[in-house]
Amino acid sequence: MLDINLIRENPQLVQEKLARKGFAADFAAFLQRDAERRQLIHETEKLKAERNKTSSDIPRLKKAGEDIVPLLARMKAIGEQIKAGDERITELDEGQQAFLEVLPNLPADDVVAGGKENNQVVASGNCKPSFSFQPRHHVDLCEQLGLIDYRRGALLGGSGFWVYRGLGARLEWALLNFFMEEHLRDGYEMILPPHILNWQCGYTAGQFPKFKDDVFQLRKEQDEDEGFTHFILPTAETALVNMHRDEIIDETLLPLRYFAYTPCYRKEAGSYRAEERGMIRGHQFNKIEMFQFTLPHLAESALQELVGKASRLVEKLGLHYRVSKLAAGDCSAAMRKTYDIEVWIPSMNDYKEVSSASDAGDYQARRGNMRYRPTDGGKPAFLHTLNASGLATSRIFPAIIEQNQQADGSVLIPQVLQKWLDGQTVIKPF
Repeated sequence: MLDINLIRENPQLVQEKLARKGFAADFAAFLQRDAERRQLIHETEKLKAERNKTSSDIPRLKKAGEDIVPLLARMKAIGEQIKAGDERITELDEGQQAFLEVLPNLPADDVVAGGKENNQVVASGNCKPSFSFQPRHHVDLCEQLGLIDYRRGALLGGSGFWVYRGLGARLEWALLNFFMEEHLRDGYEMILPPHILNWQCGYTAGQFPKFKDDVFQLRKEQDEDEGFTHFILPTAETALVNMHRDEIIDETLLPLRYFAYTPCYRKEAGSYRAEERGMIRGHQFNKIEMFQFTLPHLAESALQELVGKASRLVEKLGLHYRVSKLAAGDCSAAMRKTYDIEVWIPSMNDYKEVSSASDAGDYQARRGNMRYRPTDGGKPAFLHTLNASGLATSRIFPAIIEQNQQADGSVLIPQVLQKWLDGQTVIKPF
């Protein structure tokens, strides 16, 4: 959530920054209602103070034999004014909250305006593979090698689901083991969060209320008309960002570095294009998420750390990849700056994102009331939150299969994964 004081002090600046994300905002009516609200709060508090003083005076005056009828009449009138004022303040509060909670985060100063057409490739790694034969699609290779059962995945869950089998299941688990080993080595604390979260988790993450229809919602049968209170997490970020909701953390404990393994459940996934068949998009996939709570002045270095970690994972797998700095309009609503780490998928002749490393600034911290206590004794201030996939496997797996395929239909196993596969170096056709 944006700082309301920034909107009050410089609405034009906020409007211009939001426009870089493609979001049109007009603060005239909002600021008018905000001024009304603040004036009404001031007037209502004065009335409450008068009421309290008069209430304490009445017993004394009554005991002294003075006429208190005019005071009682005044008390009644004050009570009605206070009630009307409180009701209007509540109405204005709700309107203000509804307006603020759908505003996206402001882009960082060094993030260019526009959509994905303005994304900038800032780095790349490992050589792009070239083939002396016609390379196959990962769906065909996975089926021929007995790694993935797409037909039975659709049988069990419908379109957008698959089943890992045999060596395919072990390769998937080897990837997760490799990622976890790297994060533990880097001093990140491992978290296994619940997969069913409450509404406030989605709100703190910046996904609700605007994107509430993108998740699998859970309702009690008797409450079907009341909206939903819980949902299945779309990413572990939604859980990790809530780890310190409504807390004040001592500055000496920061930064806090976490990673979590969860499946991710996405309603919006599906077969968008023919070349995206297979595992490129799905309703459920495995991902390890990295997350940091840090001090504002350390956020940029924390972001570069996350970008570096995600890049090194792809680098060590031997996959060709690139790093793109996203334009403002291609960053998600809650993020002020994002770098995408993208792997090359030969069958698509394109790069696909396997990690988004993002800085949310204090946007999520404001929504979740997450602050730190400065060591100099100053007032508690909002934390900064950052996240990055480390990594999502549903596109790493196809990239391994397609980039490492051989003319005979076999696939080379990345060296860093071989220890979890009994030293096996190649997956051969039956």
